[in-house]
Amino acid sequence: MPRLRERKEIRSYSPKPPKGGERFKWYGPGLIWMTASVGSGAVLFTPRIGSRYGYELLWLVPIVVFLMWVMIREVGWYTIATGKTIMDGYGKVPGPKGWAIWLIFLPQVVAGVLTISGIAALTGSTLMIAFPGSLEIYTTIVTILSAVLVVSGQYKVVERATTIMAGLLVAAAVITAARVFPAVNQLAAGLMPSIPEDFDLEFVLPWVGFMLAGSAGIMWFSYWVSAREYGGPMEDNDEDNNEAEDLDEEYREWRNFRLKQWIQIMSTTAAIGAIGGGIVVIAFLILGTQLLRPEAIIPEGIQVAQDLTQLLSQVWGDFGFWLMIVGVVIALAGTLLTNQDGWGRLFADCTLILFEPQMRNLQAEHDNNGNNLQQWIFSNLTDRKWLTNAYAIWAVTILPLIVFFIVRDPVEILSWGGIVTVIHNPVVIFLTLFVNRQQLPKAMQPGLFSFIFMIVSGIFFTGFAILYFFDLFGI
Repeated sequence: MPRLRERKEIRSYSPKPPKGGERFKWYGPGLIWMTASVGSGAVLFTPRIGSRYGYELLWLVPIVVFLMWVMIREVGWYTIATGKTIMDGYGKVPGPKGWAIWLIFLPQVVAGVLTISGIAALTGSTLMIAFPGSLEIYTTIVTILSAVLVVSGQYKVVERATTIMAGLLVAAAVITAARVFPAVNQLAAGLMPSIPEDFDLEFVLPWVGFMLAGSAGIMWFSYWVSAREYGGPMEDNDEDNNEAEDLDEEYREWRNFRLKQWIQIMSTTAAIGAIGGGIVVIAFLILGTQLLRPEAIIPEGIQVAQDLTQLLSQVWGDFGFWLMIVGVVIALAGTLLTNQDGWGRLFADCTLILFEPQMRNLQAEHDNNGNNLQQWIFSNLTDRKWLTNAYAIWAVTILPLIVFFIVRDPVEILSWGGIVTVIHNPVVIFLTLFVNRQQLPKAMQPGLFSFIFMIVSGIFFTGFAILYFFDLFGI
């Protein structure tokens, strides 16, 4: 049997993919991912769009949903094929060492600080309705409490509860939207691309940026796929992926066949999550248009949550009022937990990829001659868990609180976070596109369909970014 030389940007082994009804056990997590992505995009910005523009921008929803599916599918593809996260792929992009990681790291620090600050403030604004107290107190409490749960590792149980509540909020929004469903011709007209006369780019961009998962969510999907072991468990990150190995041709084809089956399952799971998320966005758009627009209410400012309660209370009375409060608080608390944990892990991985070799060399130099403090510092700087917790405390707890006390308006803070996300999307898209085609063996690369629509995705979000800078500088 001939033996072939193949680069090791592919996992060495993949377990047998599920067949028949067993596949539904793997499709289900797509709905969980969808409910986890329900956050500021759906709850806050979508009703604002509906209240101001009605259904005139409905056509953007299926476009963004489809492109998001293409993007997360591409990221998941890399993880299944290699047994590594997409961040490992970014770290191996040719050129000056770490340049691609810096392009991810720095913008995501800004996006993370703004997003967490805004979500915490929005949660605090909602708590103000139910309990006596100030926005400052509640925002501080929820941010610190969430960080404590993340650092202590006790947030998983809470996360399950918040996911269930987010699911209930989604169900309530969809059912309520069905109760106030508009005439079909109104929705049909909204699906025809058009630009409103009073189009405000800064008003629309956060909605586009936060719809479904945003730029951070694209990369987190890689972590999500790896944690659920689509294609098999993660492989050793210390393994040299540039080392060539001899592979039996028959074994290679057998393994690739299995990996492609796993990729099909992941693609279907991602589609379920994206389509489900799109339905939720449309539901909140209907609620904003049918319930807030007639009253000329655009949720904004410190009292934003008071306006949002009308999305359910106008149909379900006091029950809807309290369901909205409880649902928003718990769903956003879950989003806050997920974001603090996710960004902490992302920042820790970026740091390790950029600096771990240097830190280990310095640690070795100080093992014999350094003092205990130096050894402790170098040891922790190469420890993923310690770095994750450090970032969870400083980058996504203390810094967001500082931003909040400077700005105080949750809508303004989240708007800037959404704008940063839109601008950063093309970087994530084109880097992922390059990584899959530069690092994966040709037989395992995504096909022409993925290539075309990843390019379309990059152009789509680049267009928004260019328009924003033109608008910003008055061009």
